[in-house]
Amino acid sequence: QVQLVESGGGLVQAGDSLMLSCAASGRTFSSAAMGWFRQAPGKEREFVAAIRWSGGPTAYADSVKGRFTISGDNSKNTVYLQMGSLTPEDTAVYYCTAAGTVPALQRGWGSWGQGTQVTVSS
Repeated sequence: QVQLVESGGGLVQAGDSLMLSCAASGRTFSSAAMGWFRQAPGKEREFVAAIRWSGGPTAYADSVKGRFTISGDNSKNTVYLQMGSLTPEDTAVYYCTAAGTVPALQRGWGSWGQGTQVTVSS
């Protein structure tokens, strides 16, 4: 079991930037991929971004490409999501997730954190 703890959410204005962090502990060796989903009020949880600890291309949802950047620090078992050019449509609870592969992660087949709220005001 992997435990995931998110931090960094908050209230920002449209156009601002914000960085989320997710620290993993426990059976981290079983999670070759980490990433982020988000869930806006009244909507389904959706994939945002993913990264492989071994390197290689990152993956992003079309809605965040060019605005969000995912990165990781292997020494700290921590993944980051740098969000830029935020709009009210980015308002959601952001969840950290970890899985054995990026495809599994994108299907929602991993471990989950509790989520952190991001609110973007217009």
